[in-house]
Amino acid sequence: MAWFQKVIQVFKIKEVRNRILFVLFVFAVFRIMANIPIPGIDASKMKQFFEGFQFFGLLNVFTGGALDKLSIVMLGLGPYITATIILQLLTMIFPQLEAMYKEEGEAGREKFNQYARLLAVPLAILQGYSMLILLQRQNVIDKLSPELFFTSIVTITAGTMFLMWLGELISEKGIGNGVSLLIFAGIIADFPANIRQILVTWDPSQLPSYLLFFSVSLVIIAGVVLIDEARRNIPVSYAKRVRGNRLYGGVSTYLPLSVNPAGVIPIIFALSILMLPNMVASFLAGNQGFVGKLSLEVAKFLQNQWVHGSLYFTLVFLFTYFYTAVTFDPKSVAENLQKMGGFVPGIRPGDSTAKLLYYILNRVLLIGAIFLGLIAVMPSIVGAITNIGAFNFMVGGTSILIVVSVVLETAREINAQLEMREYENF
Repeated sequence: MAWFQKVIQVFKIKEVRNRILFVLFVFAVFRIMANIPIPGIDASKMKQFFEGFQFFGLLNVFTGGALDKLSIVMLGLGPYITATIILQLLTMIFPQLEAMYKEEGEAGREKFNQYARLLAVPLAILQGYSMLILLQRQNVIDKLSPELFFTSIVTITAGTMFLMWLGELISEKGIGNGVSLLIFAGIIADFPANIRQILVTWDPSQLPSYLLFFSVSLVIIAGVVLIDEARRNIPVSYAKRVRGNRLYGGVSTYLPLSVNPAGVIPIIFALSILMLPNMVASFLAGNQGFVGKLSLEVAKFLQNQWVHGSLYFTLVFLFTYFYTAVTFDPKSVAENLQKMGGFVPGIRPGDSTAKLLYYILNRVLLIGAIFLGLIAVMPSIVGAITNIGAFNFMVGGTSILIVVSVVLETAREINAQLEMREYENF
């Protein structure tokens, strides 16, 4: 019953309790916005459209169920995530941007985030425009007047920016990563409706599909917990130092390197990148002539389960390495250890320690990236092999993957808050 005692402890500490209640309040605001349609839109034809274009079912999950309602936050946090990915990729090209992100501390990170916010605005306008044009071409919505079209794009962009602001408020005043938690909230909000749909449309012939999905879900949960909690401990010793009449140091501890330091971020990044070419191909597929036919073929190619699974695995694998390289700098860790009088036994402080950290990190990440990629594509593989609800396997498996990762990450944040208060009391 240790978990029950933790829950009681969380609600006994006023600051932690207020943070959790604030997150729940933001969730409620988000869900209200997700059910407010943009002006002049009739969403009655959306169900038929989503059945015809399965890719948008995945996009709908990623936006927290806001897309199928054509709500004011129908794009979700997609533009902001895309802007962040673009800027982080640019850090590998422009040294000034890399220095801002890695070397200028909190002020540099804040400036970097401000650039991401500014870049998210034109991306939201572009994605909103593309989505409305696509829906008009598919006869899902009636042709909008110029005034209503402009109003809709402004509303969609404003909704995305407001959602981005809510995510940053959660990161600042709540607990956990705001972007991940909002995606988590959207997925969780659709669970009751999905269960109700299963009960209403129950078909005994689909029982093997449900049992198989349940089994795969358990494997995904176990795999995500395993790679999120796995650590590679590097022994660290501290030299003895005398300050005044006191003796400091002379202790041994461990520097834990996570097998998957990037958490759920590679999954979110990979899905964002996968959605972009498919959306562009679907948008251009309505054109007549060679471009339309080529776009239609590209859209069909990208919706193939094996192609999607291969690209998904590759992107998750690459983004695990990429995001870790952006956020974790072994050289800085080695320098901080040296300043504090710490060293790895048998390794010289400074550059030699940094090289050792690089060596260990790259090999540990190889295991984590492969494992995370396999867990991500497992639903697609099972669906394609059995040919039973392949797309539902993919969507459901991706949802479980994000939910479990976010829950673990948030639980870790709450534990850190509790331990910090215990140290303060001590």
